Amino acid sequence: MGTKSFTSINKDTKDLPIFIEEWEAKAKEKMDKGSFDYIRSGAGDEETLQANRSVFQKWTILPRVLRNVSLSSANTILYGNELSFPLLLSPVGYQGLADKEGEKAAARAAAKAGVPYIASTVSTYSLEDIAAAAPEGNNWFQLYWSRNKEVSASMVKRAEKAGFRAIVVTVDTGLLGWRKSDYKNGFVPLMECLGDANYRNDPAFQKSVPNWNDANIVAGIMDNILHPDLNWEDVLFLREHTTLPIILKGILHPKDAKKAVDLGFDGIVVSNHGGRQLDGAISSLDALQLISPVVNKQIPLIMDGGIRSGADMYKAIALGADAVAIGRPFIYGLAVSGEVGVLSIINNLKKEFELTLALSGEVSVKDITADNLFRQN
Repeated sequence: MGTKSFTSINKDTKDLPIFIEEWEAKAKEKMDKGSFDYIRSGAGDEETLQANRSVFQKWTILPRVLRNVSLSSANTILYGNELSFPLLLSPVGYQGLADKEGEKAAARAAAKAGVPYIASTVSTYSLEDIAAAAPEGNNWFQLYWSRNKEVSASMVKRAEKAGFRAIVVTVDTGLLGWRKSDYKNGFVPLMECLGDANYRNDPAFQKSVPNWNDANIVAGIMDNILHPDLNWEDVLFLREHTTLPIILKGILHPKDAKKAVDLGFDGIVVSNHGGRQLDGAISSLDALQLISPVVNKQIPLIMDGGIRSGADMYKAIALGADAVAIGRPFIYGLAVSGEVGVLSIINNLKKEFELTLALSGEVSVKDITADNLFRQN
C-alpha cells in the first residue's frame, strides 16, 4: 500500500467536507425539508436509528504492533469480483431528490472507486439508464417484490440483460414503517412520480395497469410494492428467472439467516433498513453477531446500518461481515457535490479503513477477526 496512499489528498476535493456530520449539515442546507427529512429520518422515535450508531461504541479495536504492514491491502473479493475495499453503496430510492443526476452520478462514482452500486427498484432513472451511465461498474439491482410475480420476474430479467451482477431482494418492507417525519411533512415521493422509472419501463407492469396515466401508475406501484403476505416460496420463484446471485436484504434473526442458507440463497444483507422500518428492532451490528456464527461463512454476509467511518467498517468485519454498505452518507455527498461528492465520501472511507487495517497490525481484510476487538462493559 505504501505511505503515499495513507497521506495523499485529492486537490479537487480539498474544499469539500471531511466529517460525515459536515456533509449532512451541508446537505440539509441544499435540500428542501421534505426531501432531507425523508433521507435522514427513521421510524417511530428513531430508537433503532440511534442504536445503529451507538452500538459501535461498545467495541474497541485491540491492535497488534511490530508487524510488517507495508504491504497492507484493503482489496477483497465478493462474488468473484474484486473490490478496492469491502464497501458497497446501499440501495436508496429517489436519489433525484439529492441531485438531478441521481442514481447515474452515484453509480459512476462507485464504478470509479471500484465498489458495487446497488440500484433501487424505486430509482429516479430506469435500471437500463443507470447501467448505461456506468457500464464498467459492478452494478447490482435491488428488488422490491411485486405482488404480481411477473413484474418481479420481468425486472430481474431486465437487470440481468443490462449487465447487473447480483439481485438483492428486500424482505422487510411488506408494510412501510411508521415514519413520522414523512407523515408530518406530507411527503410521499412515489406520489410525486419520483421513483417510478423502473415501473414505467417494465412491460409486465405496463400490461397490469389499465388506463395508463400518472394516477393509475402510482396506484399500481403501491398495490405491487406493499406485499404483507410475501413468503419464502415467493422469493424462491426468482430462481426460475435468473442465474445471478440472489441476496436477501433485511434479515436480523439467526433463524431466518439459517433458513436462507438452507434454501440456497447466495447472500444476506444484515439490515434493519437504516432504522426506517421497525422501530425498537435490534441494531444491525448486534444482529450480525447473532447471525455470523449461524451462517459460518457458508454465504457472504453484508451489513448496513450505522457505518460512518473506517473504524466502523473494521468492527463490522471483525464481527463477521464480509463487506459493509452505506446509504445516508453517500446521499449527503450526492446532495452537496453530485458525483464528486459521492466519490469523496467513498475515498475518505477507503483511506480511513486502509489506515485502520494497517494500524491494527493486519495486512488483509481476511485477517480481521473478533480477536481484534474488545467489548466494553
